[in-house]
Amino acid sequence: MSETRSTAAPGAHPVHRVVVAVFPDVDLLDVTGPAEVFALANREAGGPARYRVRLAAPGGAGEVRTSAGVRLVADLGFDEVGADVDTLLVPGAVDPGEHGGVVARLDPEVVRWVRETAPHARRVASVCVGAHVLAAAGLLDGRTATTHWSTAAQLAADHPEVSVDPDPIFVRTDRGRLWTGAGISACLDLSLALVAEDLGEETALAVARQLVMYLKRQGGQSQFSVPLSRPAAGRRDIDELRLWIADHLDEELSAERLAARMCLSERHFARVFAQETGSSPAAYVEAARIEVARRHLESSDAPLAEVAARAGLGSVETLHRAFRRQLATTPAAYRRRFRTGTG
Repeated sequence: MSETRSTAAPGAHPVHRVVVAVFPDVDLLDVTGPAEVFALANREAGGPARYRVRLAAPGGAGEVRTSAGVRLVADLGFDEVGADVDTLLVPGAVDPGEHGGVVARLDPEVVRWVRETAPHARRVASVCVGAHVLAAAGLLDGRTATTHWSTAAQLAADHPEVSVDPDPIFVRTDRGRLWTGAGISACLDLSLALVAEDLGEETALAVARQLVMYLKRQGGQSQFSVPLSRPAAGRRDIDELRLWIADHLDEELSAERLAARMCLSERHFARVFAQETGSSPAAYVEAARIEVARRHLESSDAPLAEVAARAGLGSVETLHRAFRRQLATTPAAYRRRFRTGTG
């Protein structure tokens, strides 16, 4: 017997029926993180519950073992979900890769069910490597999507019809009907964005405070800081230089000076640095400076001239140009969007 979506009395707020797919070895936080956000949203919104979360499993109601070894209890089987779903949430699972790392796992039964259920849902969201399930179900064709950085290359290779962007925390597409989220803790950011869409920004921020989150991040923000976004270099001297750059961003960091510090010709240095980091020295320095400027804009009311000076960008004009180039926005617009409080 299928379960139907809860309805509200005339004039009352609707109850959002959230169905989370669970299956053997599903990532635990992908399931419990969003569920906790929705539970806190019920509390912060006040009055009758606004979200009703149900776990659905291929084998019906009962225990499901997660990747952490902790067991969840599914409320119903896939065949009991029915057609009326407000938000369909699809987490993921991984297997060890042949040469280290991990690969996303695809269960044909889960893919089939998502393909059949998604057209009936108002909104479909994947968490972490759950994006691979959405892609296999054909939901992401011709769209931009994100996933955990460790499987982004796999997603792009397996589904060339999907435009994979491994950087954002989450991506919203298809007029807000399809969402894909990055990995692990980014499930909280994705869920908070869903709450903001349903209940408003004030409720979402109240939930973020209850979760003691440093910042309710927006989808366009990167999964990584500049140092983490690039793998360790094969040359120890390049890694040491990167650390030195981070400590001297307010100084003159031309390719000529960096090459001299490495005791290399400027041309040879530029070639080695690009090979080891995937970036030119100038682009790397600018990205690192932009990250410093972003932190100041997020956490302080310092004038733009002061922000530019602290980040080593020199002038407000240079700060503007760099933000346009790196983030496609202005420093003022970035501050309005991501400012976290007084400082």
